[in-house]
Amino acid sequence: MTRLPSRRNFLMGLASGAGAFALSGCDRLAEDTGVDAVLRHTEKLTLASQRVLVSRKALAREYAEADISPVFRANGTQMPDSTEYARLLEGEFKDWRLQVDGLVRRPGSLSLAELKRLPSRTQITRHDCVEGWSAIGKWEGVPLAYVLDAAGLKPGARYVVLHCADDLEKALDGSGRYYESIDLIDAYHPQTILAYGMNGENLPVAHGAPLRLRVERQLGYKHAKYLMRIEVVDSYGALYGGKGGFWEDRGYEWYAGI
Repeated sequence: MTRLPSRRNFLMGLASGAGAFALSGCDRLAEDTGVDAVLRHTEKLTLASQRVLVSRKALAREYAEADISPVFRANGTQMPDSTEYARLLEGEFKDWRLQVDGLVRRPGSLSLAELKRLPSRTQITRHDCVEGWSAIGKWEGVPLAYVLDAAGLKPGARYVVLHCADDLEKALDGSGRYYESIDLIDAYHPQTILAYGMNGENLPVAHGAPLRLRVERQLGYKHAKYLMRIEVVDSYGALYGGKGGFWEDRGYEWYAGI
């Protein structure tokens, strides 16, 4: 597993300019409670500023076929090690189903074939990792908005939680299971899709087969792979560590807008 650097340090690097701080200096500053408070305030400002200054439907830049990166790194889990995932993979995901529940009027599940029969969107976008690398890929999938509308949101719905098949960290209490969450503004963004295709082929296992999230206006760790369940909630505070995502529970910021 590749251990990602703290997004806090990433923000410190951006704020200070390249090379302005030695890494050890950043670490000491990030551990300072006053600096931590400033950084968390900066995150709220970033979220608020983007919501005010950028249209809710403003698109991330899209690229041409010629721009697709010849190599696209796979980060995080590259093969879930559960027997259930192995069984689904062996069956070419014919038995896999995406559960949709929580604050919806019509909970249910969709097979991969059913998802592929829904209206789709193809987009060529840049993936920006918090580690500092980027790559351009072509993604095909069904808009998350379509799935949510089909399920019908109940009053009080505020967040969409993506539950995944991979344990990025082994933990007896189950807290190592990967998950993510986004608000309804990003869930209904036209470029937010449940991707089953990459660069013209079925989504590779290393990149999250059979289904992953693409939320193009956020950093890579928000693009959850190996999706198994979509849960609509009014709060993510009771889930796992209560911060809204695997990495968020380990110190990353919930909002990763770019």
